[in-house]
Amino acid sequence: MGKATAKVFDLQGKNVGRIRLPDVFKTSLRPDVIKRAVIAIQSNRFQPQGRDKMAGKRTTAESWGTGHGIARIPRLKEVRRAAFAPGTVGGRIAHPPVVEKKIKKKIPKKEKRLALRSAIAATGLKEVVAARGHIVDDVPDFPLVVTEDIQSLKKTRELREVFINLGVWPDVYRVKESIKIRAGKGKMRGRRRKQAVGPLIVISKNDGIVEAARNLPGVDVAFVQDLNAELLAPGTHMGRLAVWTKSSIEELRRWDGGK
Repeated sequence: MGKATAKVFDLQGKNVGRIRLPDVFKTSLRPDVIKRAVIAIQSNRFQPQGRDKMAGKRTTAESWGTGHGIARIPRLKEVRRAAFAPGTVGGRIAHPPVVEKKIKKKIPKKEKRLALRSAIAATGLKEVVAARGHIVDDVPDFPLVVTEDIQSLKKTRELREVFINLGVWPDVYRVKESIKIRAGKGKMRGRRRKQAVGPLIVISKNDGIVEAARNLPGVDVAFVQDLNAELLAPGTHMGRLAVWTKSSIEELRRWDGGK
């Protein structure tokens, strides 16, 4: 069970009050449901792939039949080279992928809602956030709630100072150090770099914060109404380090009927 209240911090990292947390932070953790929800979201981005039905079949190759002392696979008429059959050079694929294959996963609405609520609750537990790999030694409280002033920041330099005051900057630095060149053909396919996932800033209004966070690696900004299981649990692993604005917490309270 989560806490009933949380501290509210200003941009200097000073405690300026407390806020009562909505019941969504008391949701039990369900990593199994979260994983199903994240995979369902990811599956909608998969590119259907298939093959040309005539691929490997544009040839005059025919089997010579029996009595020649060679295998009965199709062969070109002019030479003995095999063609057309699976396993031959330039031949067809035995069981090629088809675009009709169902690659999109679906889950019931109630499970989807439970996954979102469980992922939100996980952001309020320090041990879960730390277990995911975030550096949270200097973060003063969980869930981390700040005043709405953070939504008005317009410079990356200003947001960096706020992160330092709130103890979040070490995790951003971890992301910067994690950037590496991919070891594989993905380098040639638009996936050249690999990097970790950093903090998530949850807001209710954008007065410049989206632009301020744009140049910080691994940092995402999301409106509270746009939250989903993948944002809160990237890679199906719950417990992302989240910075909540006070107004976004109030917005969450409406999900529980104002409780």
